[in-house]
Amino acid sequence: MKKVSQRFSIKLLADEIVKGQVAALSKAITLAESQKLADQKKADTLLTQLLPHTGRSVRIGITGSPGVGKSTFIDVWGKYITSLGKKVAVLAVDPSSEKTKGSILGDKTRMAALAKDPLAFIRPSATRQTLGGVAENTREAILLCEAAGYEVIIVETVGVGQSETAVRNMVDFFLLLQLAGGGDELQGIKKGIMEMADGVVITKADGENEKKAKQAQAAFQHALHLFQLPESGWKPSVLTVSAAQGKGLAEVWQMVSSFQAHTVQNQSFEKNRQQQKIRWFHERVESALRKKIFESKKMIAKIKAAERKIAEGKLMPSAAAKEILNSQ
Repeated sequence: MKKVSQRFSIKLLADEIVKGQVAALSKAITLAESQKLADQKKADTLLTQLLPHTGRSVRIGITGSPGVGKSTFIDVWGKYITSLGKKVAVLAVDPSSEKTKGSILGDKTRMAALAKDPLAFIRPSATRQTLGGVAENTREAILLCEAAGYEVIIVETVGVGQSETAVRNMVDFFLLLQLAGGGDELQGIKKGIMEMADGVVITKADGENEKKAKQAQAAFQHALHLFQLPESGWKPSVLTVSAAQGKGLAEVWQMVSSFQAHTVQNQSFEKNRQQQKIRWFHERVESALRKKIFESKKMIAKIKAAERKIAEGKLMPSAAAKEILNSQ
C-alpha cells in the first residue's frame, strides 16, 4: 500500500512540474539534491518519468572571475529574455564553506528584478565541495526546469577561475564574462577557459570604462582568432555590455540564437548533448565506485594501512592504489 502511495505521489509531483508549478519544481530539485538514498531513488524515478518533457531549452553556462558582475548581468539580461515572452530559469551556484559546508545562497537578492518576474525561476544551490564551479546535481536541476517549461536555462558558476570548466560539459553555450581596464586582458587570453568559450562579453562598458571595454573587445577578438575552431565550426564573438544602461543585451541574445541555429543545422547541437550524457554517466559510475570503496569498513582499514606505509616511505602511492583496487 505504501509503495502504491509513493508511486502516486511521484506521479502527482511529475504532473505538477509539467504544468509549470514552481512549488513542485522547487520540491523536486530539493529531492534531487538530497543525500538520502531513499530520496535519490525517488528523484531517479521522477526524472525518468519527466524525460519525455526535457531537452527543449537552450542551456547557457555563464562564468567569469569574482567581481565581473555575473549576477548583475544575469539579472538585466534575464529580464530582457523574459520580455521576449520566454521562460528563464537561473541555477546559481554558491561556494560552500570548507568548515561548515554551508553557503550564503544570496543570488536571489543580487537578482532582485528577475526574482520578481513571473516568467523567471531562480534556484541557488551550494557546491558542497564539488569541483568545476557547479553543484553536484546541476544536471538534474536543468532537466527538471526543462520539464517545467523553461526555455532558457542559465547556469551561473561560482567564478573560481580555471577549475570551473565542468559547466562546459553540461550546457550548449558557454559564455565568458570579462572586465576591461584591470590588467586582465592578457591574463584572460592565456587561460585555457578562453578556448572553451562560445562567446565573450566585456562587462561594465559604460562611462569612463567604455573606451577601455572597446580596446579589450579588440584584444579578445584577436586572441580568439588564434584558437582552433571547435568541431561545430562556430566562430566565437566578443561583445560589450552595460548592465547599468541596458546596452548590448539584445546583441548577446542574438549571438546565442545564432549559435543555436548554426549548431542545430549542422547537427553538432544534438551531438554535443549526446556526448554530455555519456560523460555524465561515466562521472556517476566513478562517483559510485569511489563511494563504495570509502564506505566499506574493510577497505577503509586497508586504505589507512596503505597511508601509513606511504607516509613512512615504505610504499609508492601508485603501487598502493593498485593494491587497493586489486583487493576489491
